[in-house]
Amino acid sequence: MDLLEEIKRPIGEDLLRFNEMLTASLHTDNSMLNMALEHILRRRGKQMRPILVLLAARGAEPEGASVPETVIHAAMVMELLHTASLVHDDIVDESDRRRGQQSVNSLMDNKAAVLVGDFLLSKAIEHAVACGDLRVVQLVANVGVMLADGELLQLSCMDSPDIDESAYYEVVRKKTASLFSACAETGALLVAPDNAGYVYTMKRFGMLLGICFQLRDDIFDIDRTHDTGKPVGNDMKEGKLTLPVIYAANKSTEAATLAMKVRRLEATEQEISSLVSLTEETGGIVYANAAMRDFSLLASGLLDDVPDRAVATALQHYLDFVSKRYY
Repeated sequence: MDLLEEIKRPIGEDLLRFNEMLTASLHTDNSMLNMALEHILRRRGKQMRPILVLLAARGAEPEGASVPETVIHAAMVMELLHTASLVHDDIVDESDRRRGQQSVNSLMDNKAAVLVGDFLLSKAIEHAVACGDLRVVQLVANVGVMLADGELLQLSCMDSPDIDESAYYEVVRKKTASLFSACAETGALLVAPDNAGYVYTMKRFGMLLGICFQLRDDIFDIDRTHDTGKPVGNDMKEGKLTLPVIYAANKSTEAATLAMKVRRLEATEQEISSLVSLTEETGGIVYANAAMRDFSLLASGLLDDVPDRAVATALQHYLDFVSKRYY
């Protein structure tokens, strides 16, 4: 079974409408900007965030009904916000690759890439206004604040003498999970504004799903048994400590010493490799997998409250795709 196709099954026509709007929206008469936008469209990826918006909306819709155009605009908002954040992240991290292709800052230069990211953010706001609901605009503003706050919090952690899980989860909640939460909440809000219980369920589901998403990425950064296309320990090369490494650092003095060198960007390739080995030996990957399963079970338990059972099944597939597909 192709899990991604099963996820899309209830929203096939809605996703086609979304992609038509995306293609039309990312086009200008500016040749330099258009070059960057065409590059972005060619690598549009799995579109997991707009899919979540559409599923959350479809979950409260009568079977067979089309979701309102406002929901398509909301899906656009979340995809553009996410894409803009990736463009800006690549500039901050000085990355020259994204999803196996050139990053925008590598295709152009940092100054132009910043402006491309700004254009995408402005387009996101434009589509938020088209939703015709100030609550959506407020959600978008909140996500923007969360994303920036999470990035800055992650930078501040690099100067902290403490290695603890609470700071890690705060970064994850703000930097990754907040966008997934907003996707699910927005889709539900636009279709079922008077069903506070359903809107909250979707908001909570999105948050838990986003945490699972980040945990999966963090496990892949350490786990040498899966080829993800990125070097093992890549996050540590940027001074980031993920949950498996944090666990190891709290279990092993040697791992803690190496972790602090990673934070200060002083660790050598060999030291990073040693920390990866220590993380495996102390059970860091097992610990992070267990945490991901716990969050996944909490999210799965919320799906009983989704009125449309086909959508509830698709959301369970979505959760499995995020948290289990390589296990």
